[in-house]
Amino acid sequence: MNRLLELPADKLTPEQTTVFNQLVAGRGRILGPYKIWIHSPTVASGMEHIGTFLNNNGSLSKREVEIGILVIARHWNADYVQTAHIREGKRVGLSNEIVDALVAGNKPPLTDPHEQGVYRFASALVSGTKLSDTDFAEIEKAIGRPGIAEVLVLLGYYTSVALGMKVHEVPIPPQA
Repeated sequence: MNRLLELPADKLTPEQTTVFNQLVAGRGRILGPYKIWIHSPTVASGMEHIGTFLNNNGSLSKREVEIGILVIARHWNADYVQTAHIREGKRVGLSNEIVDALVAGNKPPLTDPHEQGVYRFASALVSGTKLSDTDFAEIEKAIGRPGIAEVLVLLGYYTSVALGMKVHEVPIPPQA
């Protein structure tokens, strides 16, 4: 059974058409998660806004975004997200050693304090660790309140992506 139901352009509601056109204009195509979310145009539009912000306009670097994504992909055993973001992480400059550690669930050899803060916060969140006031203050010093907000939303956004791709049994993209 194909769980991913792709809506033909002529079957879209006016609201879906508006969001579909926005997605194609911004990304050139409809990415996998949006094929799921387009069934609820408000969700698809909101997720597009959040995803574009996190990936292009937030306070986190591209490397930091990929660190967070690989942490959440590992947490959910999300093969689709992990495969796509191993490739993207390497493209934005994460070393094989860092990527391999993240994929294995191990502490990566990060030297940048901001990247360390992102990793430390993301890994604490997915492990269910309650941060002490001292730990929170150290993370806040490293990534700031904007970073804290963005890591929280990044993990939520990619949890939705990971679970959506798993539930809909979207085939894992080929590795490059």
